[in-house]
Amino acid sequence: MQRAAALIDVRTVSRFFRALGDDTRLRIIALLSHGELCVCHLQEALGLLQPNISRQLGVLRAAGIVEDRREGNWVYYRLLEQENAECERHLRGLVESFAKRDVLRRDVEKLLKVRGPGACR
Repeated sequence: MQRAAALIDVRTVSRFFRALGDDTRLRIIALLSHGELCVCHLQEALGLLQPNISRQLGVLRAAGIVEDRREGNWVYYRLLEQENAECERHLRGLVESFAKRDVLRRDVEKLLKVRGPGACR
């Protein structure tokens, strides 16, 4: 029984780290660390097409890193608190280190320009 529990924990951590193995997904996490965002906010801030953003968000959702909610025509995403303490610690460490990265700072600056009540069309 203990072996099965250990295997589940390994799978959770493995899935978590595989999801983080992409530049775009890391940039999305950096933006979501500032709060819930609409897909259109992420699209504008990252300068990527909606299908690419949605595909990357799907990977993060499947890994249990983000969750979504629908409001009318719009889908909003936010970071989830991780059930696995080790994953939560790593995610918080990543988010803290993002502020030191130039490309991620530029993404946040773009986000601040496009985010707002009229941003979703």
